[in-house]
Amino acid sequence: MPSFLGVKIPQYLPVNVFFDILLRMDAQIVFLDELVEEIPDGAVLALAPEYNGCGCALAGVRALLNRSPKHLHLLGIPALGLQADLLIGVGAVSTVECAAVTLGEEGLAPQFSAAVKSGSIKIKDATCPAIHAGLQATEKGIPFMPLRGIIGSDLLAHRDDWLVSNNPFSLVREEDPIVFIAALKPDVALFHAQVVDREGNVWIGVHKELMTLAHASTKTLVTFETLYDGDLLADEKMAAGTIPSIYVSCLAEAKKGAWPIALPAHYERDAGHIRRYVELASSNEGFQQYLMEYVYPQIAAE
Repeated sequence: MPSFLGVKIPQYLPVNVFFDILLRMDAQIVFLDELVEEIPDGAVLALAPEYNGCGCALAGVRALLNRSPKHLHLLGIPALGLQADLLIGVGAVSTVECAAVTLGEEGLAPQFSAAVKSGSIKIKDATCPAIHAGLQATEKGIPFMPLRGIIGSDLLAHRDDWLVSNNPFSLVREEDPIVFIAALKPDVALFHAQVVDREGNVWIGVHKELMTLAHASTKTLVTFETLYDGDLLADEKMAAGTIPSIYVSCLAEAKKGAWPIALPAHYERDAGHIRRYVELASSNEGFQQYLMEYVYPQIAAE
């Protein structure tokens, strides 16, 4: 029996009738190219980190590249990697705000490094706690979040949107400085999930930073591997790690959507491919070769 998005199509049911029923079941599930149309030029685009299973949405990024985006402000939650390097390499990025840009054990991100040296992108250096604090401020509906850990660092000299003030609740007479981190509200959050259901709920497991990100963002776009048969929020084993559909704007199926980054229980990190990327992307000619070999063919396939 044929199927679509994991739903079996009865042989007696005309295909057009089946799709009409499917769309009424959940209008949030769209095709991948439709999903990335929700990312406008100039958007503050928040991307998940590229640790195993943390939501790296490389299939979505490849589809976005096909749309030739411009002037994006990338926000790493809290670090960036291959997703950002691809977008920077095609000239789609004007600003990068994150705690780090790295390809992990495979080395530095070559297109990011070249853009920093040429001055073609603006850098807003941050720390992991500062980015999470800014998102938490938006989540709670407040304009800032206090933080101490960056006092004494040279970051404060380069972030005029972070303010240092005296702790208003201090019981001591001497100064007790604290940093006020401005609230962060991404226009769009994009990440990949292992499992979603037809109601639009998204299972993220232990990666609760994605829950905060969805709460703080104007739009949340999710690519996924598997469609769950049932209601994730009604399953006691899944509910605690599930983002309710009210915080999700659109979903799109993307098999191997995090590749070449690992997704636990689905596929391992393709270190050989990432090393190949670093080798090619170290020159403009090699980067173009990589796009032709791995990005644009992937878009056509997806």
